[in-house]
Amino acid sequence: PSTGAFYFLPSDADPGAVKRTMIAEAEIRSTLANIAGKTLFFIDTCHSGKVFNDIPTRDGNDLRSFISELAAADNGVVVFAASTGRQASQEAAEWNNGAFTRAVIEGLRGRADFHRSGRITINMLDLYISARVKELTAGKQTPTTAKPSTVPDFPVALVPEFQDDDVTIFR
Repeated sequence: PSTGAFYFLPSDADPGAVKRTMIAEAEIRSTLANIAGKTLFFIDTCHSGKVFNDIPTRDGNDLRSFISELAAADNGVVVFAASTGRQASQEAAEWNNGAFTRAVIEGLRGRADFHRSGRITINMLDLYISARVKELTAGKQTPTTAKPSTVPDFPVALVPEFQDDDVTIFR
């Protein structure tokens, strides 16, 4: 938009209805800043890693301040981006979504539990997503992550050892 502000555009975004169909950077920043505790933020868009560096967008906007504020120590937001700033995010009909989203879902469902401890931590998820997206896209897409230095590795998911319709048992 002509305002110079950064907006996230969902697949059904309408340039004629910016406020109704797009999400302003300021709204995301405000929402995340008001969440108590640690937060995970996943950006699954083409060129999403651009928010990690100082490469300006095509319209001249620099997104560094956005990601820097999110990953600031006092916010505790861990940001996972689907690709580097120069890469398009890969999708395939057989995945039913993009490579990044597929890797996140697989990782949280247990594939990122490398130690078979029944827990998936931020670092484990980061490692799984990175390797899996590169595998799915034959190296054409590289996810990136920003984590405040004050945020330690912590569990984000438990992996069920056994599950049926009536019972779930965790290790």
